[in-house]
Amino acid sequence: MKTLVTGATGFIGSHLVEELLKRGHSVTCLVRKTSNLQWIDGLNIRLIYGDCTIKESLLNAVTDFDYIFHLAGLTKAADERDFFSANALGTENLVSAVIEKNPDTKRFVYLSSLAAAGPSCDGTPSKETGEAKPVSAYGRSKLEGERIVMGHKNTIPVTIIRPPAVYGPRDKDIYLFFKLLKKGISLCWGKCYYSLLYVDDLVKGTILSAESKTAEGEIFYLSDGRIYSNEEITEAIASTLGSKPVRLRIPRSLMPMLASIGQKLGNQSNIINKDKIRELQHSYWTCDSTKSRNELGFIPNVGIKEGVKWTADWYRIHQWL
Repeated sequence: MKTLVTGATGFIGSHLVEELLKRGHSVTCLVRKTSNLQWIDGLNIRLIYGDCTIKESLLNAVTDFDYIFHLAGLTKAADERDFFSANALGTENLVSAVIEKNPDTKRFVYLSSLAAAGPSCDGTPSKETGEAKPVSAYGRSKLEGERIVMGHKNTIPVTIIRPPAVYGPRDKDIYLFFKLLKKGISLCWGKCYYSLLYVDDLVKGTILSAESKTAEGEIFYLSDGRIYSNEEITEAIASTLGSKPVRLRIPRSLMPMLASIGQKLGNQSNIINKDKIRELQHSYWTCDSTKSRNELGFIPNVGIKEGVKWTADWYRIHQWL
């Protein structure tokens, strides 16, 4: 199978490329001239240069592919307009190019996010049929990307995947919490609950959705099937690291100020930013993956104990911890 992957140089994208190659796909990665290729360097892939925010650069890049996995986008930005440029306009450009140059593609898969739906207000895990109420600029931009993709579902076969928090080797976001816990610091801003998914399971579920006729024109949540409190997540990481952290309580009223400090000390790619804090102020980031289990046969293989251990081991081997 001939397969195109955007966002292949990122955390999730690089794992997706590796799994596709294992399954015998001929993989082409759409990258920018400035892309860091460290995670895909040396793999048996073809590179093609283009930028999703510039449609003209995509017209000759999307032809003759059976599957297209669209993972490129921004998860952190200093300006809301940057989110929409990458996640909405970029998606519109890519879909339009596919319709124009490769209308017979077998599937266009868009990797969205639980952030596009927003948090649960009453603690009930979100379902695909629920009303989307994103609370962050990132979430709004991903929801707009979803609307664009679904708006073309009668022209090309599309599928949308909404993962919750994803962790595993190469991740730089949840890594911050590993790093703090290694130093003996546990941040706490009240009782919270999360759905999680190890990156290998996300990749396998995403490929499964692309190959399933049932998934055409549908949205799916993927998770490991459990709901975790922030205490459970902290304990799992701390136990793996052999750490006994001191809990540092942060009043939610002070979280925006923390974000401002984080942005001044870091940069737009820092997870401690105003947009991310808007999400963290909510207590229930959970989703129900029953639909993916029943309709796709998606069965996650990795629980938090194994996933956290493997992630920590990778961080140690690569001297991140």
